[in-house]
Amino acid sequence: MQGVLTGFAVIAVVIGVGYVIGLRGHLGEHGREVLTKLAFHVASPALLFTTLARADLSVIFSSRLLVTALSTAAAAGVFVAVGAVRGWGVGRTTIGALCSSYVNSGNLGIPIAVYVLGDASLVAPVLLFQLLLLTPIALTILDLSGRDGKLPLWQRLLTPLRNPIALGSLAGVAVSGSGVHVPSAVMDPVTLIGNMSVPAVLLAFGISLCGSTMPGRGADRQLVLLSVALKSVGQPAVAWALAAGVFGLHGAPLLDVVVTSALPAAQNLYTYASSYGVGERLARDSILVSTVLAVPVLVVVAALLG
Repeated sequence: MQGVLTGFAVIAVVIGVGYVIGLRGHLGEHGREVLTKLAFHVASPALLFTTLARADLSVIFSSRLLVTALSTAAAAGVFVAVGAVRGWGVGRTTIGALCSSYVNSGNLGIPIAVYVLGDASLVAPVLLFQLLLLTPIALTILDLSGRDGKLPLWQRLLTPLRNPIALGSLAGVAVSGSGVHVPSAVMDPVTLIGNMSVPAVLLAFGISLCGSTMPGRGADRQLVLLSVALKSVGQPAVAWALAAGVFGLHGAPLLDVVVTSALPAAQNLYTYASSYGVGERLARDSILVSTVLAVPVLVVVAALLG
């Protein structure tokens, strides 16, 4: 379980540093907003570009990815259905659906894949699926809902091309798919900028915890509880049922897909919520609680299937 503990320890330390920064006011009253905008508009697009530009896109075609996609759709679909019935609104429902299904495949998934599964490349399919499909769809919905749906059709179709996250992902895919070699004079500074993404997101998340109440309270209580239940229990359970019962996976492949599905909600979801000014507390509380619960969940999964 060294990989699980190592991954969570790294995240906890950086979030703790952000909390101290916010508590002492080192970055001023707008520090969190600056870090969030830096991550969303500059660092994260750079990170996604460099990650996807070097990725082997052939890894997206596998039964493991299909299990991940179906379990993601199931968890998000349940939240969307409940949100539609309860009238939670498009923006909050979209953020809640992401928190219910979007796993932390980067800064937590990679170390866990290395230490628990023995191969960092095992998180590549879910990483690419989330970056290439899930993120652009969700951010397009947030873009359109923020404009009250009044944009003409041609502008709606071009919405993903105005989003820096989507642009960085698409540019990386284009480079990887074309086989074009990007000179180190270009790639190195972009990589350096991209390296700011994860620390900026975690620090902003830590700052947001200053003065906050206990998670799972207030107006978003039901949304948080539902998203955490789906993320921590529902999604890995569906992944196990599909992998074992439908696709006939067993042994290491079965463990791989269940572990990746059991990863907690990704911290960059808070960046998306903050950038669009919707569901910020929902994202913050869901990420925090699912991250805490992921420790015992992953230990149980590893014990049962490992």
